[in-house]
Amino acid sequence: MRIGLIDGRVRTTHPDLADAHVESLVPQDDGRASMPDDAASRHGTSVAGILVARRGSGAPAICPGATLVVRPVFPQHSHTVPPDALASAITETADAGARVLNLSLTLAPHASDARGALIEALEYSARRGVIVVAAAGNHGAIGGSVITRHRSVIPVIAYDLQGHPSATSNLGSAIGRHGVGATGAGILSLESGGGLRPFEGTSAAAAIVTGAIALLWSEFPQAAPTDLMLAITRSASRPASVVPPLVDAWRAYEALRARHYG
Repeated sequence: MRIGLIDGRVRTTHPDLADAHVESLVPQDDGRASMPDDAASRHGTSVAGILVARRGSGAPAICPGATLVVRPVFPQHSHTVPPDALASAITETADAGARVLNLSLTLAPHASDARGALIEALEYSARRGVIVVAAAGNHGAIGGSVITRHRSVIPVIAYDLQGHPSATSNLGSAIGRHGVGATGAGILSLESGGGLRPFEGTSAAAAIVTGAIALLWSEFPQAAPTDLMLAITRSASRPASVVPPLVDAWRAYEALRARHYG
């Protein structure tokens, strides 16, 4: 299973990533080019920890056997990326064989033609059977974006430890219609300079959903992307709401097994 990560650089020198399968689509200098306090590197490394860290590291380490295909796009101290740069990164990651793509970022204001390029890139990845998992954002806003509205994207909001949607998660009709929620509180993941750090919000929640999809697809490798998306979101039977339901990976597993993929 190949998971695409469009994010900051991943500090592959972290001891708990020593055995991880991490490929970068741009030179990373073994992770040494980014300083430990680089916000973009901290973010990318923490997402990687949720997905492919060593089991027993203290990070979630949901699918440590997967290959993480990293395409860094952030400047050192930002989670904002221009739409045209993101479009190129999505196309490159799909071409690199990623089956699931994790996005946790904010689009920079840009011209409408660049947003058209982003839609075209999402269409291209959809034709290649890529499932895109996108953090809904942590601005407490009602609305959406060209990303969360796309048919091949699963938007993800954060839930707290009491099972309630986080007050800071962005919500919206498209997010509620075909998105999901996942735990975005009380999580520790890898710190780029070594050790662990708290990592919360929709970025953490999206990585959990990405990891769940990777595990399901590894269990049911013949599953069609549309069937897997339907199983994980249960979108065919949900009531209209701007708040998506909490993800239930076991229910998704049973749904896929019932479709004779098992």
